[in-house]
Amino acid sequence: MLKVSLISLGCAKNLVDAEIMVGHLHQAGMAVVPDATSADVVIVNTCSFIDSSKEESISHILEAHRHRGLKKLLGQKLIVAGCMAQRFAKDLPDALPEVDAFIGLDQLTTVAPIIEGLFAQERGRDAAPESFVTPRPTFIPDFDTPRFRLTPRHLAYVKIAEGCNHPCTFCIIPQIRGRHRSRTVASVVAEARQLVAEGVRELNLISQDTTYFGMDTWAERPGPRTAVDSARGAALTTLLRELNAIPGDFWIRLLYTHPAHWSDELIKTIAECPKIARYVDMPLQHISDRMLTAMQRETSSAHIRGLVQRIRAGVPGIALRTTFIVGFPSETEADVDELCEFIQTARFERLGVFRYSQEEGTRAAKLSQQVPTKEKERRWHRVMALQKSIAAEVSREQLGRRLRVLVETPGLARGEADAPDIDGRVQVPATLTVGEFAEVMVRDSQDYDLVATA
Repeated sequence: MLKVSLISLGCAKNLVDAEIMVGHLHQAGMAVVPDATSADVVIVNTCSFIDSSKEESISHILEAHRHRGLKKLLGQKLIVAGCMAQRFAKDLPDALPEVDAFIGLDQLTTVAPIIEGLFAQERGRDAAPESFVTPRPTFIPDFDTPRFRLTPRHLAYVKIAEGCNHPCTFCIIPQIRGRHRSRTVASVVAEARQLVAEGVRELNLISQDTTYFGMDTWAERPGPRTAVDSARGAALTTLLRELNAIPGDFWIRLLYTHPAHWSDELIKTIAECPKIARYVDMPLQHISDRMLTAMQRETSSAHIRGLVQRIRAGVPGIALRTTFIVGFPSETEADVDELCEFIQTARFERLGVFRYSQEEGTRAAKLSQQVPTKEKERRWHRVMALQKSIAAEVSREQLGRRLRVLVETPGLARGEADAPDIDGRVQVPATLTVGEFAEVMVRDSQDYDLVATA
C-alpha cells in the first residue's frame, strides 16, 4: 500500500480540491498519512493568489525536498498540485527540477493513476519532472465525486461553482481556474443532505463568486428573459431556499459574494430563511469610483453604499464582512480618506485589508504609478487601526446579550458573525459539547473576540 502525505495551502476552495484528491487516493487503496517522512509520496497543493502565497508554496516544496534528502528517502516522490502548478505550468519544470510531477486543477481525480505511473517508470534522480497540467481547466465536482473531508466533523465547505468571469485588473484567478461553471441546484442539495446526515452543523458555500451561481446557464434556458433586477441571483435564491428546507439544525453560510450580482430577492431570501447565518462575506476592494474603475470592479461607489444600506435594512442584525485593497496603482491619499470615511460610516462587523500585490500576468501589473511598498504598508496600518477600533466597539455592543454559538474545540466557539478560520472566536466554558450549538451569555470582549458563560 502506497502511503501519501498531502500539504494543502491557501483558501477553502483549495482545501476542497485537496479533499477530492484524498478521496480518490483512498478509493485507489492508498493510505494518506500526516507524517511526510514516512510517506512514499508527498503532494504540495499550492496557492498562487499573491506573491506571499507563491513564496509560501515554494518554501514548502523545497522543504519537502530537503527532508527527503535528510531522511535518505531518495525513492520518495514529490508532486506539486494546485494553483501555482496550473498558473506556471510551462516554467515550473525547469525552475523546480526537484519535483517529480506537476498536476493541475483538471487532474484532481486522476492523482492516483499519476502516482502509480511515477512508480512504474524507472526514472533517475536527474530526470526532468513530468507535467500533467492541461490549459483552461474545466473540472467541477459533483455530489458523488469521491471526497474525504479534512475539516472538523461539524463543518464543511461546499463548492457550488468553479472559475470566474469577472475582469478585475488585479486578479489572476480567472486565468488559473478558468471560466465560471456552476453545479446544478440538485447536485449541491444532494451533497448538503448527505453532509447534514453525517452530523455537519455548518455548510459554508464557496466559489470564486457565489452570487454568480447559475448565471452561466441562463443563455441555455428557453423562454423570455426576466427583468435584470429580479433575474440576478435567481439561481442562488433557489439553491438557498432548497438548502434551508433540508431537515436538521444547521447553519448555511454565504461566502465570496460579489456586489455586482446582489438583488432584492437575494436579500429577501436570506431574511426569510432561518438556517442562513446572519452573515455575508462580500469583498468590496475599494469605495473610490476612480479606484473601482481602475480595478474594473463592475460597481460604483453609489451602488455599494446603497447595497450595504439595503442589506442592513432587509436583514436586521446581519454581520457584514468585507475586504479592501490599499496601494493599488495611482491610489491617492484622497482615495484612502474616502475609504476610511466609508468604513467609519458602514461599520463593518468584520473587515480585512490586503496590500496590493503586483501580480505578473494581470493588467494592473502593467499600470504606471505603482505605489511604493512603504506607502502601501503605511496605508494598511491606517485602515487596520481604524477597523480595530470599530471592531472593539462592535464587540462591546454584544455585552449582556445571549448568543447562539457553534462549539469548535473545548473552550472555543463561533457565533453567526464568525466564519471558520477567518473571524473572531467566543471563549466559552470547556464543558460545552464540541460540534454542537449552545446558548451563551456574553460577559466580556477583547477587540475581535468575546468571552461568554453558559
